[in-house]
Amino acid sequence: MKITEISINRPTMVVVIFTILGILGFMSYRSLNYELLPKFSTSMVTISTVYPGAGPDEVQNTVTKKIEDAVASMENIKKLTSRSMEGVSIVTVEMNVGADANRSLEDAQRKVNAMLSDLPSDAKTPTLSKVSVDDLPIITLSVTADMDSRKFFDLIDQQLAPRISRLPGVAQVQLTGGMEREFQINVDAGKLNAQKLSLLQLRQIITNANVDYPTGKIQTTDNQMAIRLSGKYADVDMLRNLVIKTSEDGSQVRLKDIADVRDGQKDVDKLARQDQKETIIVQIVKQSDANAVSVSEEVHKQIASIEKEYEANNLKLFVASDASEFTLESANDVVFDLFIAIILVAIVMLLFLHSVRNSLIVMVSIPLSLIITFAGMYVMGYSLNLMSLLALSLVVGILVDDAIVVLENIYRHMEMGKNKVRAAFDGVKEIGLTVTSITLVIIVVFLPISFTTSLVSMILRQFCITVVISTTLSLLVSFTVVPWLSSRFGKLEHLTGKNLFQKFILWFERQLDKFTAWMTNLLRWSLGHKRYVLAGTVVLLVASFMLLGKGYIGGEFIPKGDRGQFMVVIEMPKDAALEVTN
Repeated sequence: MKITEISINRPTMVVVIFTILGILGFMSYRSLNYELLPKFSTSMVTISTVYPGAGPDEVQNTVTKKIEDAVASMENIKKLTSRSMEGVSIVTVEMNVGADANRSLEDAQRKVNAMLSDLPSDAKTPTLSKVSVDDLPIITLSVTADMDSRKFFDLIDQQLAPRISRLPGVAQVQLTGGMEREFQINVDAGKLNAQKLSLLQLRQIITNANVDYPTGKIQTTDNQMAIRLSGKYADVDMLRNLVIKTSEDGSQVRLKDIADVRDGQKDVDKLARQDQKETIIVQIVKQSDANAVSVSEEVHKQIASIEKEYEANNLKLFVASDASEFTLESANDVVFDLFIAIILVAIVMLLFLHSVRNSLIVMVSIPLSLIITFAGMYVMGYSLNLMSLLALSLVVGILVDDAIVVLENIYRHMEMGKNKVRAAFDGVKEIGLTVTSITLVIIVVFLPISFTTSLVSMILRQFCITVVISTTLSLLVSFTVVPWLSSRFGKLEHLTGKNLFQKFILWFERQLDKFTAWMTNLLRWSLGHKRYVLAGTVVLLVASFMLLGKGYIGGEFIPKGDRGQFMVVIEMPKDAALEVTN
């Protein structure tokens, strides 16, 4: 064991190496993102097409079927599903497990682009997207204020939403509800026909007039200035006075002469309320590589700033839901359990190793291995989520296995009369192969899971690799740090019962001897009644499988969690108006 010899003879090198690794691990921990679950892709592509005014049957025949025929020739398709609703077509392409989601998206985009000319002219360009957990909003805000409804919507849409979207880590801000301003033109058909104009021509005239375009530039010896003609409608009066036609006698026909022009609001198709009061819902989506907890903190700071700035309008931003809160609570609970596990392991080590000094030598391996594991997680691009933190909780007991075996063998050699340095080297050399095999058994169980391409392995990969990294580090610590500490601070303990602690340890040893005697008698009986033991084992094995087969134990993909929230979904008749639903 050359590595152990180097650690004992050159302790400074061990201290420097593990100090650097510990610092890197601590810095990596500060840089890791918080997530509820590891990132995983379901290899699903959704194609959404908007066809305004079309019924479900028309959408099915003119849009959905054509898109289905186009993407049906894609490779690795597992299932193709579609939904045709009023004005909307949604086609979902589910790929086989292991298919590259980005490549599937590009392939679907090429197929759809090739058949765009076959879609109705009024249909919007299809939108393609991957199904991802990162597309879900992490924060939902409910905004209320003592303002005119249209001015309130403009404030949110044009000022506050862009302000929030500029925050670090924010990818998109979505609005639901509110009264959006709209200029409404109600044309008098008789007056329009009298001017010998069609509705399509009128629409073209209004659209062409509502533009901004450059007209050139003025250049002098010192500078140059760009000239731009602003033709956008600033208010409803500009639209009313728009010249539609000039008659032969030179008189001008304006839009107000043939239509009723109003400054109104768009037809509402979604309503939002908070505590039975009309509101605007603001949903914030984070960037895929952003830290949800950091984004949440930035948003909360911005909320306080906005409420203070618009205090005169009684503007309030209520956090309806914040996914980072549940993520942070879950992570903190696991970290808390992790500390409890470390304390319990320390107590058990104290009972069996009989001294605080021996227990501390073993307990060094746990925090040292865990801290350095964070560096490995950072290099692998992992995050602090339920899977990785659960792995750290699991390996707490595993991390001390190697150290305990090594330390016990070192003390056995010390009891032979060897000095601390020789006992440390001989103890590790004698037991090194056994300790290595203990660690490799754990690695060969978890490592193959991370190599598979199923959806389950995508979720469990961080769990498995974290276990592999931490157990490998525990093996390194047991071959370097533990023998070095034993060679410097190791000491044989002889219990005499001179104090309360030693009396308690001696009492524990007596109880352990009684338990050992009971187990020995049970083992003797088992060896003397092999048929009964074998029959009982077979019965228990069959009964274990029957628990699942008979339905006593169920199965699920991900355990259900309670966030303290519930959702009520009400399905209305297909012809129900928004007012009826409201």
